[in-house]
Amino acid sequence: MKNLLTLLMLSIFFNYNAIAQKDTDTTAKKIDTLPYLKYPTIPAFNILSVDSVTIFNTYNIPKGRPIALMFFDPDCKHCKATMKLLRAGMDSIKNIRIYMLTPAHSWENIRKFYAENHIADYKNIEVYGRDYEFFFFAYYGVKFVPDLALYDENKKLIKLFETDITVKDLYELTHK
Repeated sequence: MKNLLTLLMLSIFFNYNAIAQKDTDTTAKKIDTLPYLKYPTIPAFNILSVDSVTIFNTYNIPKGRPIALMFFDPDCKHCKATMKLLRAGMDSIKNIRIYMLTPAHSWENIRKFYAENHIADYKNIEVYGRDYEFFFFAYYGVKFVPDLALYDENKKLIKLFETDITVKDLYELTHK
């Protein structure tokens, strides 16, 4: 019985490695087909607001100012550190409309992050809530959080930041 279990585990291990290897071979092809690369304007999708009732659709984001869609997890240490840096430099990026969204299921954690970071105090954070349809994750091919999609005043993509988000970069890219 022990030998059978060992044989089964080895079989699973080698099959898993073969599948994982096959998947990495096509990574370059997948990256080229991510929707945000094909359609470099802000996509329309829903965000359930922190009040857990109001649904905001990104189609309704007005033009005229740079826009940041920030994807985060309220339990992520790197997201907390990034938010601390953004808060410290918020005066420098107050021209950017920020829409913060999370895939987290726990409203308690979402609201705690909201309160701890005094989100209500920042007028340029226009929407804060949950990406309950997991749209951002698939559209931008999220691998790590936080992610931030930065758009210009005409809703055209400037840059997708994957974890390394700085106030300096946001400022420089929106103040050319």
